[in-house]
Amino acid sequence: MTGTDLGRDTAGDGSADERQPPQRTPIMVSKRYPTSIEVARLAGVSQSAVSRTFTPGASVSARTRDKVLAAADSLGFRPSLIPKIMLTDRSGLVALVVGGLENAFYARVVQILAARLREAGNQVLLVPVDSDYTLDAVAARLAQYRVDAIVSALAVLSRDAAETLSASRIPVVSFNTPVTAARVGSVGSDNALGGWQAAALLHARGIRHPAFVAGPADSPASTERLTGFRDGLRAAGLPEPRVAGSAYTYDGGAEAATQLCTEGAVDGIFCANDLCALGTIDALRRAGRRIPDDVRVIGYDDTPAASWGGYDLTSFDQDVPALVEAALAMIDRMAAEDAGAGERELIPPRLTERGSTRS
Repeated sequence: MTGTDLGRDTAGDGSADERQPPQRTPIMVSKRYPTSIEVARLAGVSQSAVSRTFTPGASVSARTRDKVLAAADSLGFRPSLIPKIMLTDRSGLVALVVGGLENAFYARVVQILAARLREAGNQVLLVPVDSDYTLDAVAARLAQYRVDAIVSALAVLSRDAAETLSASRIPVVSFNTPVTAARVGSVGSDNALGGWQAAALLHARGIRHPAFVAGPADSPASTERLTGFRDGLRAAGLPEPRVAGSAYTYDGGAEAATQLCTEGAVDGIFCANDLCALGTIDALRRAGRRIPDDVRVIGYDDTPAASWGGYDLTSFDQDVPALVEAALAMIDRMAAEDAGAGERELIPPRLTERGSTRS
């Protein structure tokens, strides 16, 4: 092909040639790993001696252990977990289901969860999904994994998804989940309490025209935060908030704020998460509104960007370490009881006030 051929329409119909990414085939590993039989032969011992050497607490002489370890090191042998899984029905694997990692809250959950699971002697199986708030779409696939537990910051929204996970007989804990079942529990931020506290703070700062920038319509966290916000405003004698938005994103927050500004007066905005709040602040500034003089803004998650000087965002910390500890304790209870009753535990959020609401 010559230089003039580059970019030429090859379809012959005048339309641009759409280049699709190449189809990937599954990675095939052909390497043959050394076996315990080969280690035993090289060490001059029985295969059972090799097995005992790699079994914690098993009886084996120091001399035999040294011979086996030297042979194993020479061959590059590592014992397989498969026999242990077959005998104990436990793999030591915990599936960590993640999505929406552009949101710093989810990234922090993954970081802390993975560290705690490793400390407890587990290996983490990372399962990425497309959604940034729901576990439902992958419930059936998760049930196929040979894991000891499933933990996710994504929510279970439907009874069918909860029952599918429950039928797998694997303990499952997800965050901010309204639907539970046997072996399917939830830990989460007390979102309604956070919404109430947001209303109380805005009332104390003298706002008269409240608004809420929402996440997706079927997001339990967003719905609960709005419910608490409405209740708090009502208790303070303030009007019903105007609501805009439909995504947990920076662009979603910016679009919602622009809509709110063009449709009427607004002087206090509670946002479903920090990403929305950052977009909201920038859109308000582009519209000539001063923060907090003209409009006060509150976020949720208290991500690192909330404390950046350019935003100085008042926000709610969900207390991720407490969420993680509650999730791990719940898994232990479900495993011990074999089924568990489908618990739901709420962690109070911590409000950090910054310049976006201060007088």
